[in-house]
Amino acid sequence: MEVVFIARSTLYSVKGGDTFQVLQTARHLEELGIRVDIRLTHEKIDYDRYDLLHFFNIIRPADMLYHIRRSGKPFVVSTLLIDYSGYDKQYRKGIPGFICRLLSADAIEYLKTMGRYLQGRDKLMSKAYLWKGQQRSVREILDRAALVFSGSVMEYKRLVQQYHCSIGCIPVPNGADASLFNFDDSQEKEDNLVICVARIEGIKNQLNLIKALNNTRYKLLIIGDHAPGQSAYYRECRKIAATNIQFIDYTPQEELVQYYQKAKVHILPSWFETCGLSSLEAGAMGCNIVITDKGYTREYYGDHAFYCDPSSPASIYHAVDRAAHARLRPDLREKILTDYTWDRAAACIARAYDQIMEAI
Repeated sequence: MEVVFIARSTLYSVKGGDTFQVLQTARHLEELGIRVDIRLTHEKIDYDRYDLLHFFNIIRPADMLYHIRRSGKPFVVSTLLIDYSGYDKQYRKGIPGFICRLLSADAIEYLKTMGRYLQGRDKLMSKAYLWKGQQRSVREILDRAALVFSGSVMEYKRLVQQYHCSIGCIPVPNGADASLFNFDDSQEKEDNLVICVARIEGIKNQLNLIKALNNTRYKLLIIGDHAPGQSAYYRECRKIAATNIQFIDYTPQEELVQYYQKAKVHILPSWFETCGLSSLEAGAMGCNIVITDKGYTREYYGDHAFYCDPSSPASIYHAVDRAAHARLRPDLREKILTDYTWDRAAACIARAYDQIMEAI
């Protein structure tokens, strides 16, 4: 079987969680004998070479409509349904914040898509998106897809609620690379070392994290580059950070291992998370996990994580403090290495591919 993954045009230039999901899923499907090519949405694609198209990020429907209509091929979608509207409506500043508070989540995403296009930061492949808008475009994709993959049951329920669809869905949890993130339990962790591995941007909420841990006994490492259009946010983070806060540029996964190995606590106090890929990686490396209570995180971590309210620096601090004083949780590491690995995710997807091709 030959499949083409079609992803956003900035997949490599603006790395995010979906970058690693695409690369790791492709790698493990190849190990199962499925040939996978990765193409960016603006690239020319020879559809005849492939049995199936696989898209990512349902909140970017303009990336998909063009290829769906031209190819005539069956397709599936990994939804990656993230709700940015909570941050956009409540905490985005100035005129953009005022406008966001007047609009629905889908209308906000439409404006963002158009903004990226007009500023030359992204491609707009489907001109039909201009008049169809966000919600109608998403609904068309869901009506025509053979199947969708959600990262959790909670995500699928949100998809159904938001778009009133009845599309078939297979939950395929995200994963960690078990071969890379191999914790050495003979080495002691540093009780006061806290790390946050994430792109620096408003949705990830590093600003409130800094406010929470400024001038405390904890050493905080913020690891990641700032997102495009977030340079002002990054400068504000740097400006208010006390001497116990250190910024480290984007670090390849192979080099992240050393930070995960040493840190007692990893935190993602985001305004919304599907699961937090870096949290899965950190959990596999024996860290205690602090994570937002917004999104689908409880389905992944249950009682194995410490949850915080992203709007409250006090809540963030107390969650970090509890995690730092708690014993390490080998049961979390075991759960991740059993349930949340990329080879397990790829096996689920491969079975679904087979079912789709048999039904055609």
